[in-house]
Amino acid sequence: MGYGDTGRDRSVEPSSGVPAAVLENVFDDPTHGEPGRDRVGVHVYWEFLLLVGLVALGWLLWRADPDALRGTGLRALLVGAVGLGLLALAAGLSLRAAVPNLAVGPIAVAAALHYAEQGDRGLAASVGSAVVVAAVGGLVLALAVVALQVPAWAASLAGAAGVVVYIERRSTSILVQGDYDPRPTAGYLFAGFAAVAVLGGLFGTIRSIRRLVGRYRPVADPARRRGALAAVVAAVALVGSTVLAALAGVLLAANGPGAVTPTSGLDWTVLAIGVSLLGGTSAYGRRGGVFGTVLAVGLVTVFQEYAPERDLTVSPWTVGGVALGVGLLVTRLVERFGRPRPDSVEKPEPIGDGTISTGWNVPQPQPADNWPPTLPTPPAPEPADPWRDPRWETGPRHWDADDR
Repeated sequence: MGYGDTGRDRSVEPSSGVPAAVLENVFDDPTHGEPGRDRVGVHVYWEFLLLVGLVALGWLLWRADPDALRGTGLRALLVGAVGLGLLALAAGLSLRAAVPNLAVGPIAVAAALHYAEQGDRGLAASVGSAVVVAAVGGLVLALAVVALQVPAWAASLAGAAGVVVYIERRSTSILVQGDYDPRPTAGYLFAGFAAVAVLGGLFGTIRSIRRLVGRYRPVADPARRRGALAAVVAAVALVGSTVLAALAGVLLAANGPGAVTPTSGLDWTVLAIGVSLLGGTSAYGRRGGVFGTVLAVGLVTVFQEYAPERDLTVSPWTVGGVALGVGLLVTRLVERFGRPRPDSVEKPEPIGDGTISTGWNVPQPQPADNWPPTLPTPPAPEPADPWRDPRWETGPRHWDADDR
């Protein structure tokens, strides 16, 4: 029946009953989940705590070794922070897109080994070839993830195994053959990293961009496809994370005269993902802070420099494991206090006046042609019942002699 199908062409969010046209403007995914705007207050509080911790550790390092925070020591510390920061950005980009890339650590080690071997060919040739190979590998990984609709962590772990096979072909440490020294430009490198991290966080607070980047985040069955646009964004994030990881490996290899040791690199993966989560990026994707990555990178870098001053031997596994554990707690806080408020659904603007008007809308006057108003048409008279004819009355009648 026609009246029973009214409004069926408008999709309605099942949990709130709000039309999809309204949710498109107020919610990150108009089809599923909670309507409303994400809250960023939890990121502000957590980033303030990270800043306090960074200042306290910096003061302790200054008291233990002032040379670490000035001159050559400071420049080397900044380059190390940029290398770790690029790894954290690679992990954070894949996390924000809900396609965690576990191969960032092995990719960084492989790129460092490649640069150590081919650095004498020039910076452009050695770094360019490493970036191209990393981009192609990231594209293959992205196609496997979005075409087969398989978990990104599993596919990237398989890719990491392939990269580790390449690394294990070197049995000894390799001296860096190139003469590129990033320490004289350490300040510019750190400023560039901080600008990219902060601007990325700021853009991530814009509702449409956050919705676009985190579109691959599952909302129901994780094996269901999220659409062509979500697949493209996830693929770009995976390719970008592999390229950033390769650049991080080159920078770490060039920072200092030491040799590059062939290791699996999985400890760098744990450290990178741990730092990203510690900065406030959600392990579920989409949500993240603004200054959290920069502050978390600074905190971990200063701690790694301060620990030897206290005769503490810490490995990247230890630091990464602690950062990862704390980061998972931060994820729980971000998902709990960063979700939209229950009463934050924006109401649609009323179109015209309904039966009960909302707001200060004044009723429109009736046209003059409608006065006087047309009277309703009276109902048609019911047909007379022949059995109710007076001639058939059953009541008593007086007998008249003339009726004979």
